[in-house]
Amino acid sequence: MVKLKTASREINDATRKLIAMQVGVAAVIAAAFFMARGQGEALAAFYGGMISIVIAILLGRGVARAAEVARQDHKKSMLILYLGAVQRFVIVLVLFGIGLKGLSLAFLPMIAGFAGAQLAYLSSMRRG
Repeated sequence: MVKLKTASREINDATRKLIAMQVGVAAVIAAAFFMARGQGEALAAFYGGMISIVIAILLGRGVARAAEVARQDHKKSMLILYLGAVQRFVIVLVLFGIGLKGLSLAFLPMIAGFAGAQLAYLSSMRRG
């Protein structure tokens, strides 16, 4: 039980650090768009970064939940991970749709913010 709590705590700590890095990258990209093209495109860039952050949070929660369940049922743990991947994919599509159609945000800055935050995620995972 102690080992499980330690693993869960490590996942939560890593997720917090990752999110802080992603917020920083999204803010820098948004600032660059603000200086180059104005407030509307900066908002779109930051929104794209926030999409990446949302899926990072969901991934962290899913992995922590799967780790807890894995002690009793490995198959259920894998199912949690697979369903989480599908859930995150759908959420990304919905949030991009909301940004593009619902909020009329610019496409390129939104993609740039998302990609930058995702690269921060990949960089963090590679170092971890």
